[in-house]
Amino acid sequence: MEFFRNTNIDFLGKKWYFLAFSLIFSVAGILSMLFWHGVPWGVDFRGGTLVTVRFAQKPDDNAIRAAMDRAGLHDAKIQSIAGQGVTNEVLIDLDVRETNEQALDEGKLKIIQALETNSPAGKQDLNNASSLTIKNYLMDKDPMHLGSDADQKYTAQAQIMVNYRDKTLGGVLTSIDQLKSAPGVDPAAAASLSDGFFLSNFGVRDVAIVGPQVGSQLRKQAAMATIYSLAGMLVYLGFRFEWIYGVAAVVTVFHDTLITVGAFSLTKTDISLTVIAAILTLIGYSNNDTIVVFDRIRENIKLMRREKLADIVNRSINQTLSRTILTAGLTFLTVLALFLFGGEVLHGFSLALVIGILIGTYSSIAIAAPILVAYQDWRIEKGKRPVAMPGKK
Repeated sequence: MEFFRNTNIDFLGKKWYFLAFSLIFSVAGILSMLFWHGVPWGVDFRGGTLVTVRFAQKPDDNAIRAAMDRAGLHDAKIQSIAGQGVTNEVLIDLDVRETNEQALDEGKLKIIQALETNSPAGKQDLNNASSLTIKNYLMDKDPMHLGSDADQKYTAQAQIMVNYRDKTLGGVLTSIDQLKSAPGVDPAAAASLSDGFFLSNFGVRDVAIVGPQVGSQLRKQAAMATIYSLAGMLVYLGFRFEWIYGVAAVVTVFHDTLITVGAFSLTKTDISLTVIAAILTLIGYSNNDTIVVFDRIRENIKLMRREKLADIVNRSINQTLSRTILTAGLTFLTVLALFLFGGEVLHGFSLALVIGILIGTYSSIAIAAPILVAYQDWRIEKGKRPVAMPGKK
């Protein structure tokens, strides 16, 4: 199947337009990273506290952000969680980086204090109460009149209540009476809770901390993984073709990576571990597309020895254009669907794929091939043998 037959587009004749396009987006990304927004590292790389909160109703991100600001938690990042079996949950990213048990409790307490509004005086929030808190309350009230067996019995009652709230009801009670129907809960114990507890409209489901030292190590490892992949491509293409082919491919991939990261900085989208995985995937994808064009150039060099390299490169790009559109187009439609319908959790990953596939396909035609021609023209001007022809077997 072919979309185009016998095309004769002068791609190299438009190289200055391509150069202007690449310069605009590359410089904008660099300026954003250096002066405007910086590199938007996610919590995986910069460290911080992630708090998962579930609400009884659909949460309002703006209201949550306003509550965080009132509590002094400025610049908190709020991300809705969507997916199968997940409803009304948000992920709140706080800049709390201590890695101890006290910091975990501190992050949870800050969120609870910020989100609780108009809480009754003298009552505790049952949706965010621990089993120990409930047990101590029951011990004090002793609604079951247990006497000496109170400690063991009320410990079991409190644990059953918490498990029913968190596992059966998803972490949020809408009525204290719901606990009366929980298997194993004594009705008298459940009824007594209304005197000492109230119900907020949310429950903190999980708290996780990534320390700054771990984040720094992950940043270093991500940078080294990218450098090693680029070095491996340079060596492979230098051996497979000529070294200038390897340089052209590495420059192209660096161009793709720079524009992709720059787009994340411009849009202030966090770069997480999954985004790094997407970028590394795109390095391989872009390089594969570039190799297809290079291989066709090498084949045509043997058949068209008397023609200029620019004409050979143009012919090669046109001959592989249909294949490029088919493969890149199908992949792009797939990742576009992931971007549109994958939800917030996959937003960064799918955004990197969408940008990378577009830029990677473009750069194989507009960046890699012109580098070959420009380098050979430069060698000819210097009176040196052109290395791009005829290519190694």
